[in-house]
Amino acid sequence: MNGPNSPAKPGVSAQPDVLLPLLGTHDDVVAYFAGVADLDATDPADYEMQDGVRLASGARLEQFARAGSGDAFCFVGEGGEERPVVYVSLDGEAGPLALGLPELVRLCLVAPWWRDAPGRTARELQAVAGEYRNDVPDLDRQRVRAAQALGLDPAGLPSEEEALARLVELSRGPVAAACVVVGDEGDPLDPLFGEAPDRP
Repeated sequence: MNGPNSPAKPGVSAQPDVLLPLLGTHDDVVAYFAGVADLDATDPADYEMQDGVRLASGARLEQFARAGSGDAFCFVGEGGEERPVVYVSLDGEAGPLALGLPELVRLCLVAPWWRDAPGRTARELQAVAGEYRNDVPDLDRQRVRAAQALGLDPAGLPSEEEALARLVELSRGPVAAACVVVGDEGDPLDPLFGEAPDRP
């Protein structure tokens, strides 16, 4: 029941710029995002981009989290958690993942295996999701606990199909054009997503 004396929850839309601290400090959130979704935001002050990696537009590229491989999650431009999020891979790929940290959080909650989506068929993606569930038998429990800690209703999250379709949409639109990342020699990195993951 909600009322004037109900405990406040850190809703992702009601309170700006509260997600990143929770991603780095709340036990349930860290366990899911760092351990399952491979997004570690526990020490963003220590993260540094590779030398020479920058946005072609000259806008700010601020790393706030990393994957176990060393790949970078970065904000684009100035502002807070509403900024576009770009993923920069050490393999020479980069591209937008979300328009704001709340959208990235939802992607990672519903499809923590999103990195395996480019070019895969629907059947192959189902197999990838199945492998994740085999590797993390309590995936659903961890997802629910992390979502609730972030003030999200797990039942209100997008479907896997919707989340992946959004990745494709961002990779082909004006956001991608504004978020081109170049390497140390000044050449654009390859797009993170090429062929749509919605083939039969």
